[in-house]
Amino acid sequence: MVSKFINKIMRDGKKSIAEGIVYISLDILAKNVSEDPLKAFETAIDNIAPQMEVRSRRVGGSTYQVPVEVTRDRGVGHAMNWIISFSRSRKGRKMAENLAQELTDAFNNVGASAKKRDDTHKMAESNKAFAHFRW
Repeated sequence: MVSKFINKIMRDGKKSIAEGIVYISLDILAKNVSEDPLKAFETAIDNIAPQMEVRSRRVGGSTYQVPVEVTRDRGVGHAMNWIISFSRSRKGRKMAENLAQELTDAFNNVGASAKKRDDTHKMAESNKAFAHFRW
């Protein structure tokens, strides 16, 4: 899971820089959380991974947002993308520090990525009436 995370952080094929960012942020995460950093990382990803999402489905002349369950791999991918994008959008500090802070927030189920997951779940819940269009 960590190597997949490193590959998602990597830009322009600069893997050693991405590895450095991830390992520094895991060290910072170990200081912020009283748990093993790899278990804390896995818990943070599992906390943010969505269970449901909406997919557009065209029926007749209209398009419906149909709620569907998310597979584990897709949920983990969403969680990683959200954590990385929200750490990149934080300003003022180095990427490793921003990533560590976002991972700490994800571990504690707070922050921007947790809000994104909650918004995704709310969207699926509000469109539950269209679940019969799923196939």
